[in-house]
Amino acid sequence: MTDNLGALFTNSPTWVTWVLVYIVVQRLGELVHANRNTKRLFSEGGMEHGADHYHYFIFLHSAWIAIIALLVQPQHIIHPALFALFVGTQALRIWTLASIGRWWTTRIISAPHFDRVKRGPYRFVSHPNYLVVVLEIAIVPLMLGLPWVALVFSVLNAILLRHRIGVESAVLSERQP
Repeated sequence: MTDNLGALFTNSPTWVTWVLVYIVVQRLGELVHANRNTKRLFSEGGMEHGADHYHYFIFLHSAWIAIIALLVQPQHIIHPALFALFVGTQALRIWTLASIGRWWTTRIISAPHFDRVKRGPYRFVSHPNYLVVVLEIAIVPLMLGLPWVALVFSVLNAILLRHRIGVESAVLSERQP
């Protein structure tokens, strides 16, 4: 197990290594962006909702990345169709974040005077970022040969999302159309 982690970074980089590095850098970048937006939204009168479950998401996503990094075989051959799905998911992520712009955070920050985003993928799906995360939590481990990780973390994520989407939907119903 720890030999896998060491091999990810000591041998010449493989596609597996690049995928994991991308995911970590992408997640850290999102946290920086989200924290900036969160501070600004608080300064504009926003209030946090559902803070009681936020730490569970942090743990879930951190554990998901850690378990994949510990268990993946660095020389695993990535199936092109799964890689294409992963790339498509990342394109949806970019479209979603660009569409929601200044309102996007990893927390639920809202106020009745905040606008409600209805452009981009939000025209078609109420919570497109959650769709991205659902797909990613399943696709990445499947792509890396860890189907049980995809199953376990998809179930755990679904449990958390069920609660979070209920909280977020109630909060969003208070916003201007």
